[in-house]
Amino acid sequence: MAAAYSIGIDLGTTNSVVAYIKLQDENARIELLNIQQLTGPATIENRLSLPSFCYLATDAEKEKRSYDLPWEKGRDFAIGEIARKQAAEVPTRTIAAAKSWLAHSKVDRHENILPWNAPSDVKKISPVEASRRYLEHIVTVWNSQFPDAPIAQQQVVLTVPASFDVSARELTMEAAAKAGLPDSLLLLEEPQAAVYAWLADSGEGWRKRLSVGDTLLVCDIGGGTTDFTLIGVGEEEGDLILKRIAVGNHILVGGDNMDLTLAHFARNLFSEKGTALDAWQAVSLWHSCRIAKEQLLSEKPPKSHPVTILGRGSKLIGGTISADLESAAISSLLLDGFFPSCSPDASPSRKPASGFKELGLLFEHDTAITRHLVQFLRAHNENKSVPLQPSHVLFNGGVFKAAQFRKRLLEVLQSWFNKSSISPLEATPDYDFAVAKGAAYYSFIKQGHGIRIRGGTGRSYYVGIETSGPAVPGIERPLNALCVVPFGMEEGSEIEVPSDEIGLVVGESVKFRFFSSSVRKKDKPGDLLTHWSENELEETDSLESQLPADERFVEGYVPVHFLSKITELGVFELWCKSAISEDSWKLEFSVREKKD
Repeated sequence: MAAAYSIGIDLGTTNSVVAYIKLQDENARIELLNIQQLTGPATIENRLSLPSFCYLATDAEKEKRSYDLPWEKGRDFAIGEIARKQAAEVPTRTIAAAKSWLAHSKVDRHENILPWNAPSDVKKISPVEASRRYLEHIVTVWNSQFPDAPIAQQQVVLTVPASFDVSARELTMEAAAKAGLPDSLLLLEEPQAAVYAWLADSGEGWRKRLSVGDTLLVCDIGGGTTDFTLIGVGEEEGDLILKRIAVGNHILVGGDNMDLTLAHFARNLFSEKGTALDAWQAVSLWHSCRIAKEQLLSEKPPKSHPVTILGRGSKLIGGTISADLESAAISSLLLDGFFPSCSPDASPSRKPASGFKELGLLFEHDTAITRHLVQFLRAHNENKSVPLQPSHVLFNGGVFKAAQFRKRLLEVLQSWFNKSSISPLEATPDYDFAVAKGAAYYSFIKQGHGIRIRGGTGRSYYVGIETSGPAVPGIERPLNALCVVPFGMEEGSEIEVPSDEIGLVVGESVKFRFFSSSVRKKDKPGDLLTHWSENELEETDSLESQLPADERFVEGYVPVHFLSKITELGVFELWCKSAISEDSWKLEFSVREKKD
């Protein structure tokens, strides 16, 4: 049966959204899916977004069927709005930012590690499982609303951060497959999806806004992350083309950091009144400040907004305590903390507060998004000492619903280029929904209804090759890095990597090491790097595996050449082809093996 709909799913760090469009109707409009979810005890409502939170229930709550849904009884967890509320009440049982954990290569994303640092009586789940639950909820809601068009038979596009490496993308695909999404699922980078949403709104008018040689900067700041992407405008056979030319790193700074900043500010206000908050109240305050922020940064903000939490002292049990946040003070606090003016040679601070660090997500030390941005623009300019100048900027993400943030970032951006004109593109007014809408539009235009952004891989990829030579006690042999995937390698293509024969070890457990780079864009397949700077290459997931021994390979290794493939779905496969036999091995290096 042919697909009737193109469905775009924005699996967000803090909120998930679904958009869809009819495929056979050229005049069809992009719609948003109402997502049925628990918003309170025994209260089910439709919302346009699904908060990406998962609450792990107690045995007593399971017995009471506190989190039952029409399609599942006896649930021992809850997701969506009620789970976000539980994050304030019971933070040690609530999972947040599972999406960012998928990109954290220092942990096993299949291990039951979330909620991070939860007490031993909490039955934890893995980042992959948490992501599966969010997606499965979406699948169930869609199928209940469109029983004649099950989601497994539709064209589905799932968005990921541009900064996600191969590992994080495959883990996302794994969670999607387990949730019941189709095998034909496509992944699309979120900043590109935001551009597609702008294209959908602009129609053919986009050609009057962009010209050959223009560079579009996409600034995407959501609840938990910041993403930067550069898209160039070129020409081919007389037609304008768009091509993604650079992506940034996964920066864990966003709206959640702003909420926490307000919570610290409000906590000081309570202290001035003689009220000391305990840990439980501090978490509750964090979530109360999110609501206050949205009001204080709206188009017509009140002069102040109260934040109120439940009392905990003997005189306050059953009562509440509150403090007023002033609009002007909050606006200044967030602007100066997250969008400060800085010079074009500025860099974010990396200095840790201590030589000991608690393990967990790799949150940024520096919340100044402007300093991260100028560093990104320098890294992707041929002259690394000055930032690359974009001609246009497209804002996306819930943070930019606040006009003062858009205005400030544009002012700082222009100051790096002597106040040269950098034009903001009017985006869809739905900053929270643009990514999902753009993802739905992506499949629609693949049928020939619009222009596609040419992207390919946003990074170059390398395998670590151990050098030969005399051994030195206690010192590992140096590694070289062999480029096996160039920056921008297109989906549906494959490359036989030119190189000398490489020995593939068989018959014993060994560690395969892999690296990636978002800045080395000129490396070609077969280029061998003998040295590189700290900021050029970063190590991604390694694979500890034992390939089966074979009596034909008596030396303990097989001479091989590499074949790299980027599938139509955007998945990277690395094949090792024997130089002395017909054998070949696929290294699925993207995820760690789960240990028994």
